[in-house]
Amino acid sequence: MLKTRIEEKFIQAFKKAYPSQDLQTLSIELNRSTHPRFGHYQCNSAMKFTKILGIPPREIASQIVENVQASNHDGVIERLEIAGPGFINVSLSAKYLSEYCQQMLTCKIPSTDKPQRVVIDFSSPNTAKEMHVGHLRSTIIGDCLARLFEFLGHDVLRLNHIGDWGTAFGMLIAYIQQFDNGILLGEKKCDLTLLVRHYKAAKKLFDEDAAFKKQAQLAVVALQQGDQHALKAWQMICEISRQAYQEIYDLLDIKLVERGESFYNPQLAEVVKDCEAKGLVTLSDGAKCIFLEGFVNREGEPLPFILQKSDGGYNYSTTDLAAIRHRIEDEKAKRIIYVVDCGQATHLTMLFAAAQKAGYLNPKEVKAQHVAFGVVLGPDGKKFKTRSGEVEKLIDLLTTAISKAQEILTARNQENNQGLSATQIKDIAEILGINAVKYSDLSCNRMHDYTFSYERMLRFEGNTAAFLMYAYVRIHGIKRKAKQVKIDAIKLEHPAEITLGLHLAQFTEMLDSIAEDLMPNRLCEYLYELAETFNAFFRDCRVLDVPEQNQRLALCELTEKVLKHGLEILGLKTVVIM
Repeated sequence: MLKTRIEEKFIQAFKKAYPSQDLQTLSIELNRSTHPRFGHYQCNSAMKFTKILGIPPREIASQIVENVQASNHDGVIERLEIAGPGFINVSLSAKYLSEYCQQMLTCKIPSTDKPQRVVIDFSSPNTAKEMHVGHLRSTIIGDCLARLFEFLGHDVLRLNHIGDWGTAFGMLIAYIQQFDNGILLGEKKCDLTLLVRHYKAAKKLFDEDAAFKKQAQLAVVALQQGDQHALKAWQMICEISRQAYQEIYDLLDIKLVERGESFYNPQLAEVVKDCEAKGLVTLSDGAKCIFLEGFVNREGEPLPFILQKSDGGYNYSTTDLAAIRHRIEDEKAKRIIYVVDCGQATHLTMLFAAAQKAGYLNPKEVKAQHVAFGVVLGPDGKKFKTRSGEVEKLIDLLTTAISKAQEILTARNQENNQGLSATQIKDIAEILGINAVKYSDLSCNRMHDYTFSYERMLRFEGNTAAFLMYAYVRIHGIKRKAKQVKIDAIKLEHPAEITLGLHLAQFTEMLDSIAEDLMPNRLCEYLYELAETFNAFFRDCRVLDVPEQNQRLALCELTEKVLKHGLEILGLKTVVIM
């Protein structure tokens, strides 16, 4: 990695200058420069070390520069410059950048040398309910992170922790048995829309009718005890839901391993028993709870992590504790990532604390992280809903995006006389529509809410999926015009070439940083900058019919490679005409 190579030079320079110092205490700080006039990278460690060493920062910087220059036999660094109180500006040589970019072009982009088992919990709809716009962010962000870790060479398990167990199923089974038993007998077809309608009616009846409530509770007991009729009804409900969700996952090109709450149900009693044996459980109003230091409610009272309710039932806290234990002990996860909205922050923090207290989670061996995100807003600044006030169905949102993309492409095709067929427009529209939805989400800081806008996300200008896709298409257009011309080695000479080459060379270090902070919007920013940098190169450096043609075609080829990898990590598909 480019940054690692330079960091190593500075580490050795500090060791040589101050051999008695512990470099773990004196960690080297090397960052990408914020402006070209500051070179390509900047080392700011001299200011940090001045208090420890008792030496002025410029004196420290001078010693480091001298040592780095003495070790620069490989010609990696072109120029070192001390600025201000002790900043060290680093400019790389064009020759080294050219060689580095050529290696990126001809070889597989390097992956991690320390692969880990990474479990990512995302999407997680509830069975017998429509996936709605609220599931969009978890699904898209989780898929992007899974693709990132897969690209980096990690062993990734993509888990869909669906809600497929509990009282809701007792209500629904009891309702169908009483009012629409033809579904269970196979005499009547059923889809998710009908299931949702039955669930709403069952919930209303459950709240208003004591006799039906008792019937629903008995159905839950029958399901938990493995009654064949109850299990058959439950399996039918799950399969209908599964087929509906799969339609969305196919459209979004997302792969998941389903492992719902029902998977962990047989483990719940044992988890509670284990926590009791370890002296962690306290009875509170008949419920079995774990009380964790530092967690209180609004009244300042201790906040319980409830493992078993007073009626003997379990809840999602029990299931989540069983799940994290299974992911560590059975799946051998070294990193567990929960892609869940910000509203679950307290629950997940308590889950991690409870798992540590129970001895399941050792933070020194396994990293458990909550990837939180805000909500999707409508034009009115409130949660995105339909005109009728209902939460927008995810399938409707996606098909509308595709339809609007098709309208835009059809109009552009007619205005610009592009000659695309109706079939081509339809195929490209599906890719553009889905890409636009994904990119609009991922390009926002996930911690913030964002306003959903078809008009903005489908623009061909600015930081949008269409803009990046068009840059990719432009490269293919250049290659088509070049035909069978031989591509030479990359040789960066013009300032625009060097700027583009540097940006391309920083691809892997950017991916590594996102693997740490789990912020996909930084990949979007990188790719947007790449597209703009490539456009500037194309403007300032003629590619075809010039002496530098073949080496510039090689640079185009590398840009295409990096752009494609980046888009694939975001979960976006590419096209070669548009």
